[in-house]
Amino acid sequence: MKFLASLLLLFPFVLQSFAQTYQPTWESLDSRPIPTWFEDAKFGIFIHWGVYSVPSWRKVEPGRYASYAEWYYARVMDNKENGGYEFHRKNYGEDFEYRDFAPMFRAELFDPDQWADLFKRSGARYVVLTSKHHDGFCLWPTKNEHKKNWNSGDIGPERDLLGDLSSAVRNVGLKMGFYYSIPDWESIPRTLEPKTYYIRQEFVDRYGLDPEQYRDEILKPQLKELVNNYQPSIIFSDAGEWLYDDQFWGTKEFLSWLYGESPCKDEVVVNDRWCKGMSGKHGDYFSSEYKDADAGSFYKPWEESRGIGGSYGFNRAENAEDYSSAKELIIELIDIVSRGGNLLLNVGPTADGRIPVVMQERLIEIGEWLQINSQVIYETRKRSISSAEDQGSKIYFTSDQSSIYCIFTQWKDRIEFDLLENEKVKDVSLLGYKGPIKWSVNDRNSLKVEIPALTIDKIPCKYAWCLKIELQ
Repeated sequence: MKFLASLLLLFPFVLQSFAQTYQPTWESLDSRPIPTWFEDAKFGIFIHWGVYSVPSWRKVEPGRYASYAEWYYARVMDNKENGGYEFHRKNYGEDFEYRDFAPMFRAELFDPDQWADLFKRSGARYVVLTSKHHDGFCLWPTKNEHKKNWNSGDIGPERDLLGDLSSAVRNVGLKMGFYYSIPDWESIPRTLEPKTYYIRQEFVDRYGLDPEQYRDEILKPQLKELVNNYQPSIIFSDAGEWLYDDQFWGTKEFLSWLYGESPCKDEVVVNDRWCKGMSGKHGDYFSSEYKDADAGSFYKPWEESRGIGGSYGFNRAENAEDYSSAKELIIELIDIVSRGGNLLLNVGPTADGRIPVVMQERLIEIGEWLQINSQVIYETRKRSISSAEDQGSKIYFTSDQSSIYCIFTQWKDRIEFDLLENEKVKDVSLLGYKGPIKWSVNDRNSLKVEIPALTIDKIPCKYAWCLKIELQ
C-alpha cells in the first residue's frame, strides 16, 4: 500500500515530464501538430464588433478592403476623398473625436444566447470575436491600466462581452476563440521613415505610447490575460506583419508559452499574422482575407475569412445588392473546403447588439443546407483532384476515409468524371434522396451517374447537391 501511495504521489510529476514543451524557435514551434478539431470543423463565424459599430459607415467602393467600416478611425472620419470627412462632421461635429463614440456603444440588446443559437443553427463549429481591433478598444474588462475607460467593462456596455459570449457559445457545443490586433493605431506607426501614423498625430500624442512601451505594457500582458481568463480554442492575430518582426513583438516566446504551458495548450490553434515575415510560413494555419492570398501555395491548413457583404464591421452604407446571396456563400464554402480550407464567415452586429436580419437569414440558409450535406463538409479532407469541369459547369470533390463526395451546383440529368486509380466504387447515393441512383464505371475508370428527374418538392435541398460515392 505504501508503494502504491508513492506511485500515486509521483504520477502528476511523471505526466509533467512527458508533457510536450516547445522552444522559442520556428523549427520547434513549427513541429507542433495542429489539433485535429480545426481541420475537421471547416466552418466558423467571425464577429467584428466594437466602437466602430456606432458610426458604422464607410462609402461602398469597388475593390478589396475598400468598404471596411471597422476602419472608421483611420480611413473615414478624416478622409476628404471618400466622403468620410464630411459625413463625420455633418453627423457628429468638428470636435467629436473617435473615443467619444465609446459611451454610445451600449450593446443594450445583446443576447449572447440568441447569438449562440443562431451560430449553432448556421452549422458553424467555432466562433471568433474581435477582443481588440486596431482602434485598441477592448471587449472585456481588462485590468490593463492603459485601457482604463477604453474597454467594455468601464464604458458603454459596462459588461464582459467576450466572457458572456464565450460562455453561451460553449454551452451550445461550439469552440470559442478571439481575434486580437497586435498593434494599436494610437501607438504603432504605419511607416518608420518618415514616422507616420494611420490616425491624426494629435490622437497619437494624447493616447499613444512609444512602440516598445506599448509592446511591453499592453500587448504582452493582455495576450496572457486573455489566454488565462478565457482559454481560447483559437487566436486570430492580425496586423503584426505590417511593420515589426518576431524579435520586436516577442512572437516566438509567447507561442512557446502558449503551446507548452498555457491552460489551453492542447487545443489552441493560431494563424500566421503575428509578425513581419510570418505570413504563409509559420503558425498552425495560414490566413486569407477576401481571397488576398494564393491558397494553392499553402502547405498547411488554411482559412479564408470574409464578410457577408464587403465589410467586416457593420456598414450602414451597404444595401441588399452589396450582400452575397446564400447560394453564393454556400458555393464559396464548398469551393474552399474542396481545396482543403476553412471558411470563417463574418457578421457585423449593430452597436446595440443585434445581428442584422439579412445576415441572420444567410446563416440560417447555410445551416439548412448543411443539415442535408454535413458529411460532405465536416471531417473531410482535400482530394488530390479537388474540382473538374462537367458539361460546362464545375463540380467539386471532398473525401474521407471511405468515400469521395461530388458536389454539383447546376441540376442536370447526369454527372460524369474520371476516378483516380485507387478509387473503386462500391455504391453511389444522392444525399437527402432516398431512392436508388443508377451508376456505372466504364473501362477508362470513368464514373457516370444518372440524376433522377425530381419535382421541386422532392429535390433534397437548394443551391448545391451532393453525391456520396462509397469506395471498396
